[in-house]
Amino acid sequence: MSPVFTTKKVFFGAIALRVLFLLYGLLQDVYSPVKYTDIDYMVFTDAARYVSQGLSPYERETYRYTPLLAWILLPTSWPGAFWFSFGKMLFAVSDIVAGWFILLVLQAPEGGAMTTEQALKYASIWLLNPMVATISTRGSSEGLLAVMVVALLWTVVRRRIILAGILLGLAVHFKIYPFIYGASILWSLDSPHALTSIKKQDSAPSPATQYPLPLRTITAFFNRPRLLLLTSSLTTFTTLNLLMYYHYSTPFLHHTFLYHLTRIDHRHNFSPYNTLLHLSSAKPDLVSSLKLESLAFIPQIAISAIVIPIVLAKRNLAGTMLAQTFAFVAFNKVCTSQYFLWYLILLPLHLPTSSFLTTPRLGVLALTLWISTQALWLHQAYHLEFLGHSTFTPGLFVSGLLFFAVNIWILGVMVEDIGSQTIHQPGWDGAGERAKRRGAAVNDSRHER
Repeated sequence: MSPVFTTKKVFFGAIALRVLFLLYGLLQDVYSPVKYTDIDYMVFTDAARYVSQGLSPYERETYRYTPLLAWILLPTSWPGAFWFSFGKMLFAVSDIVAGWFILLVLQAPEGGAMTTEQALKYASIWLLNPMVATISTRGSSEGLLAVMVVALLWTVVRRRIILAGILLGLAVHFKIYPFIYGASILWSLDSPHALTSIKKQDSAPSPATQYPLPLRTITAFFNRPRLLLLTSSLTTFTTLNLLMYYHYSTPFLHHTFLYHLTRIDHRHNFSPYNTLLHLSSAKPDLVSSLKLESLAFIPQIAISAIVIPIVLAKRNLAGTMLAQTFAFVAFNKVCTSQYFLWYLILLPLHLPTSSFLTTPRLGVLALTLWISTQALWLHQAYHLEFLGHSTFTPGLFVSGLLFFAVNIWILGVMVEDIGSQTIHQPGWDGAGERAKRRGAAVNDSRHER
């Protein structure tokens, strides 16, 4: 009997799923009053049309993205329904490419050293996921970012540091949040025997020991891989920003970056800040002058960009990036369904060593609570937005807190799983070593038979 998970079958299924959703979306847009196409896609294509006319993409109200996205989507301004759907097709293809990179990471010696069949099982969580296919074919650009993030991880595990820096700079320019990965990648890039070298200097006097230990530690930290990553990422990020500022001046800075510090989006927002944001937008005089929507990023950044990388990055980089993203989304003042894709792209890389798989009851419980608390919030939102019932309190507020509590519990399980792994040496990854042990165990069992 031929294996179920083969490269041809999985990728053919992934492509067919997206083609099916694309065709269905065309029909729904024509015959249904409820459109399949995401409102964000209309914003993207309008911005691209302004660019094609030599105008700024920020002529389109609510366009809060880099002009690079509007440039990429220029073909959507060409005549014809096919070209209008160009962006959706591009985002769907990006999904497939992201899935391919997941496969590469899982097969890499540093990322798990899995067989193709094993890796495809985990990659299918992304490739054959209807939610992922739906979001991209409705016109959300998250697929493009997913490619950048998982390609970034692949370049790091394969030690292609300059390319990793370029991808990091591009990803942060494209959407701000990937900057949190810079901390974990930098922390994971130790030089071989760096600490041992410092200790040897202390025991054997040399000209280097004339410098204080803190200075020698800092010097050892800024090794060649870290300097290459910093240089290439900052160069890429700065170059792209200067280019966009040259073309679009202050509106580029405001809409792409500064706007998000004071953003007040209260619709379709699972965040526990939802009620506060609604009050801030409806009656700003009733809300504290502290402007909490501007301060919400402090615990978010402290946890996702500082604490988690320092504690976990040297144990398992892929798992650390997942935990960072999960924390970033959970603590974000705006949390919508498409943000779930930010961490879903990294989930297949963590699951092989996760308690959610090794203890199936725990995994089922986590999935059930995650879905049910979302459903509770959506039920309250439906009564508010479609039936006109006021469900702000206790309905939306309490359901938002419950969903947040479930996310924090899931994050705690992730952190505990990653924290229990051995701190790896440079050039070595615990996941790869565990995969070798699994392979040896399988071979031994076969010999016994």
